[in-house]
Amino acid sequence: MNHLRLEIICWSCLLIAMAVSTEAASVWKLPTAQMVYEDLEKCRQESQEEDAHTLRCLVKKLGLWTDESGYNARRIAKIFAGHNQMEELMLVVEHCNRKEQDTSHLDDWAFLAYRCATSGQFGHWVKEFMSPKEVER
Repeated sequence: MNHLRLEIICWSCLLIAMAVSTEAASVWKLPTAQMVYEDLEKCRQESQEEDAHTLRCLVKKLGLWTDESGYNARRIAKIFAGHNQMEELMLVVEHCNRKEQDTSHLDDWAFLAYRCATSGQFGHWVKEFMSPKEVER
């Protein structure tokens, strides 16, 4: 009988954990160019214009980065879903994340992985996304 209770408790905890993580994931919203510019300005002020720190600050604020696992490839791919290459983009981001992973130098990891991922077509998409025509200043 105790074994059954323990099993029920374990399953209940697992379901609760899944519900909490699903809820946390559903809170994230696709960033707009305006949101990016606003967060970028805050991060520039916080980091005193240091590029690597500014970038990591920005992608953390946008929900695209965690210090434990780096860039969230799925979220990044959702931003650029209109290009119909989500799987390819996720592979690029994941590759660059692994290639540049350095948990003792988080700012450098974020910067180098970004530079790696944006060295090709994705870099053009980022520039297009951030073009002034999309931002009402």
